[in-house]
Amino acid sequence: MSVRKLKPVTPGQRFRVVNGFDAITTDKPEKSLLAPLKKSGGRNSQGKMTMRQKGGGHKRRYRVIDFKRDKQDVEATVKSIQYDPNRTSFIALLEYADGEKRYVIAQNGLQVGQKVSSGKTAAPEIGNALPLSEIPLGTIISCIELRPTQGAVMARSAGTFAQLMAKDGKFVTVKMPSGETRLILSGCLATIGAVSNSDHQLLVSGKAGRSRWLGIRPRTRPVAMNPVDHPMGGGEGRASGGHPRSRNGIPAKGFRTRSKTKSTNKYIIERRKK
Repeated sequence: MSVRKLKPVTPGQRFRVVNGFDAITTDKPEKSLLAPLKKSGGRNSQGKMTMRQKGGGHKRRYRVIDFKRDKQDVEATVKSIQYDPNRTSFIALLEYADGEKRYVIAQNGLQVGQKVSSGKTAAPEIGNALPLSEIPLGTIISCIELRPTQGAVMARSAGTFAQLMAKDGKFVTVKMPSGETRLILSGCLATIGAVSNSDHQLLVSGKAGRSRWLGIRPRTRPVAMNPVDHPMGGGEGRASGGHPRSRNGIPAKGFRTRSKTKSTNKYIIERRKK
């Protein structure tokens, strides 16, 4: 894992920091695992814009990722580590003993030729997916299910990881990437190791055009708007905008939006840090 700082040969390259991609082993995706990806431009089924600052961007094809790891007790070989334009982490192409190929989220340290497997009998080694009940305490984990057989939903982005803290009956205690400590059913699967591409946070785009390639359109600052457009708009001269809040009036900067009556609150032992 490394990053490269480019020489300032153009204004856009002056502050640019790019990924070294030294973990990537091929630039050709597996054709059988590609699916078309339609762009919405931030519009809903009625054609109305429901999400601002979206549109354009380079055409992509979706890589079908196996988040469930439900092919258990069958050994697979890592054939390649690949770039995925739809997520921040790298992905690994697995080939199972019966010839089937699947993409999974690549963990830090996963090597081409390495053997991985999933299920209760798998060893707690990098890339293997096990039920939380079978993982030793203190282990670094990622790609965690919230409900058994649901598929991984937590700790999936570049460089993220959680830690298994304790086991108690049918629940285990996990410290999440956000700092939250919560209970998860011990039958849920998790993958050993932290997610790959931990240098993603060090990248600098260098110019506005790179955001446009990613499908992100320009954003107008709320304090530059009129009062009709935003609660922070209006005022004489360069007004500060008052208390930071969203377009529909919900305060930002520390205001808690989680419902106090939410049924899953009982599973949260310690809230995430502000």
